[in-house]
Amino acid sequence: MRLSELGGKEIIGLDTGEKMGVISDSDLVINPDGGQIQSIILPGGSFFGFGKKREDMVIPWSSIVKIGPDMVIIQLNQQEIQASQK
Repeated sequence: MRLSELGGKEIIGLDTGEKMGVISDSDLVINPDGGQIQSIILPGGSFFGFGKKREDMVIPWSSIVKIGPDMVIIQLNQQEIQASQK
């Protein structure tokens, strides 16, 4: 799969069914030695600049369950969620 094919896909949490973000709005951490994607960093931000700013969320590549034509389904355990928000 090419990086350009990931661009517009939504990231959906398997446990909650919640839309967590879009890959084109996120950053990728890439291993410089092998070129593999290690994780996806979803920016925190706030809703239209209002409300409390959320922390950035780091999603390990190993948490991806399925990459479909329109979305990426992930499953994070509670420890990964807490670690990513520190």
